[in-house]
Amino acid sequence: MSTNIYTKVDEYIIDLFAKEDDVLKTIQERNDSLNIPQINISPSQGKLLQVLARLSTANNILEIGTCAGYSTVWLARALGNNGKVISLEVDEDFAGIARQNFKIADVSEKVDLRVGKAITTLEELYNTNTPKFDMVFIDADKPPYLEYFDWAIKLCRPGAIIVADNVVRDGKVLDDASTDAAVLGVRRLNKALSADKRVTTTILQTVGVKDHDGMLIAVVN
Repeated sequence: MSTNIYTKVDEYIIDLFAKEDDVLKTIQERNDSLNIPQINISPSQGKLLQVLARLSTANNILEIGTCAGYSTVWLARALGNNGKVISLEVDEDFAGIARQNFKIADVSEKVDLRVGKAITTLEELYNTNTPKFDMVFIDADKPPYLEYFDWAIKLCRPGAIIVADNVVRDGKVLDDASTDAAVLGVRRLNKALSADKRVTTTILQTVGVKDHDGMLIAVVN
């Protein structure tokens, strides 16, 4: 079967359930004009995150990896008036672009963007007794994915949903001989969580406009 059919089906799903409005289109066009890497989630993945946020009745969401804030907007839009997304980004330039995108999307009041190394910020969140999160989305550098996930569990309430993106990597996770740091990072996460009793976990394989990848989805026990 041609892989083209996967893209067409994904576009069909997007057209039905996740069509970008003018705001999201403007953000995408702005990111393209600023040469932001095309690493953000697809519209159908954004809608999946919104569905998961609603399933977990999320009021407090943690995002690890903001980039230019496209996924953050999807998450913020899933929240009620008093909801909040705390989003972590290491790059100040990306953070500045994201802040402008939040203004365009009118979600600035719902987003608390914190700049710095994620591991450091996660420890600070834990030590300052931040209210427990209902949902976490991990989409940052891959080598420390397991460490990010461990902090996420500590910061979440029971029943919270944790999602980690890019955990299949076009099937490269099957290559035991891979030396790619990103592949090794997600393989380490996937293997660890297969035996982790703190969470109930699976991987949703994804194909479509973002090619072949997968999202790890876990519920905190």
